[in-house]
Formats: sequence, C-alpha cells, structure tokens
Amino acid sequence: MGLFDRIKKGLAKTVSLLNTDIRDVFKSSGRLVDDEFLNELFEVFVKTDMGVTAAKEITGEVRKQFQSRVAGMNEVLAVVKEKLKATMAQPTAPIIFAESGPTVIMVCGVNGSGKTTTIAKLTSMLIAEKKSVVLGAADTFRAAAVEQLTIWANRLGAVIVTGQAGSDPASVAHKAAAKAVENNADVCIIDTAGRLQTQKNLMQELEKIRRVIGKQIPGAPHEVLLILDATTGQNGISQAKHFSEAVQCTGLVLAKLDGTAKGGVAVAIRKQMELPVKFIGLGETADDWAVFDSNEFVEALFDEGIVRE
Repeated sequence: MGLFDRIKKGLAKTVSLLNTDIRDVFKSSGRLVDDEFLNELFEVFVKTDMGVTAAKEITGEVRKQFQSRVAGMNEVLAVVKEKLKATMAQPTAPIIFAESGPTVIMVCGVNGSGKTTTIAKLTSMLIAEKKSVVLGAADTFRAAAVEQLTIWANRLGAVIVTGQAGSDPASVAHKAAAKAVENNADVCIIDTAGRLQTQKNLMQELEKIRRVIGKQIPGAPHEVLLILDATTGQNGISQAKHFSEAVQCTGLVLAKLDGTAKGGVAVAIRKQMELPVKFIGLGETADDWAVFDSNEFVEALFDEGIVRE
C-alpha cells in the first residue's frame, strides 16, 4: 500500500464524514453560491474539527471565487483544496538532525496520547534507516511504561536506559544522553511521563528534563515532539499551547487518526500554532505511521470518488 493510500485509509472516518456531508450540501451537480450554501459548507468543515478560523477562511475563498453564481462540486472543491494546502504548507524535513554527535528527541504528551507506541514507530523508522538508537525510559512512575518500552527496544534492536521506579526522571534522561554519547549513537529518544497540561509541577519537571539534557549534550534536545491524540479534537490545541510554553515543542505527532472523524484538527493546529505536524499515526503496529505530507493529507481528505459533476 502506497503512502497516499495508507493516509487515506487512516483518515477513513474523517473522509467519510466530510465527503458525505459535501454531497448533501450540493444535492445535485451544481449549487448557487449564496449565504445559505456558504453557511452549510462552513458547518461541514467545522464538524471535522478544522476550527472556526480555518473554516471561515476556506468559505471566504469560495465566496470570493463564486459569489452569486451556480458552481459545480469539482470547481468548488478545487478551490477548497488549494486554500487548505496553502494553510497546511510547512517544511518537509521530519527530523532535524544534529550536525555532530547524537540527535536527542524528547517526547511528551498527556496520559494515553500514544507516546510509547509513537516512540516504537519512530525507532522502527530510524533503525530501518540504519541509525543506532538509545531509548531513555524517563516515565519512572509507571512500571508498565518502562516494561513496554523495554519490550519494544529489544524487539527493534535499540539500547534502553531505565532507572529505579519512582526515581528522578531527569536523572534517567541524563543517563540516556550519556549512554548515547558513550555508544556514539545516532539518536537518543527520551520518553516522559504523561501529564495534563494544567499540572504546573509536572510541567516544571519537563522543563528540568530539558535543561539536564542540554547540559549533557549542548544544543539538545534537538527535537521536542508533542504527541496529540487526534480523537480529542480541539482540546489538542490547548495541549499544544501549554506544552510549547513549557518545553518549546518543535513539532507534533498526530496519533490515532484512524480512530476519529476529527482529522481536520490537523488544520486547526497548523493554523493556530504554526507548529509543523511531523508524523501521523494510522494504526497500532510499528508500520502504521507516516511522515506528514500536507499536500497528500489534503488530497486524501477529499478522495472518495465524489469529485464528479
């Protein structure tokens, strides 16, 4: 299955909702572009969690192009896709690697967002690219998280660094970074405990982990990836704001896109946060994931054979 087809499959619920509703808006091969039509189109986009701002801009562009005339579904969707692609445009490099020494990637997110599974997928991708990986299990308060990460490390061929249960997470991050330097590893990925963005003391703990890593390896962490559960929709924007304030996130991973009809949240987050979406999670296995491509994402959203007059 090619990348486009995998993205389309992962977005199946969003695609179905979006395209069914668009068919209902047009009802026939053409529709007069008036206020009633634009309001209906606006509501379709909001239902996918694209956000009010993006939905207004898209429908505003449709108004500008077709005001007071009958427009076909093909030509309207061509304008919609062009506007969405412009909104979603971002740098294409998924990971910015250090010029020398290990590249350190810090991974954070709320409880249950899919951090451990995401780390496994990222590790699998890096090892497939012939890169050596050290994993730091800095979620020291949840034994199951350390155990799960250890299983993945052994399965994938990565080195794992752990600490005593309940020990200082920053100390584990420090040891992992040191091990990466000692082993001359290409990449060091630091897992962190899930936490709500409103838990001030735990957010300060993240800041400490970041500082400790930077003392061990100058310039680190080189990437701070925030894992967002796509099924939470608009709540992801609040998470992104708070985590970015605490640890200067460099990019997002949208996990569990296959389980939601709210895939449009990628648009809302890109619009409001201007953080690049680096990867998307499309299922449970290590291969169910893809480097985010904004053009393919937009094309997949509307690819259900509906763009016909």
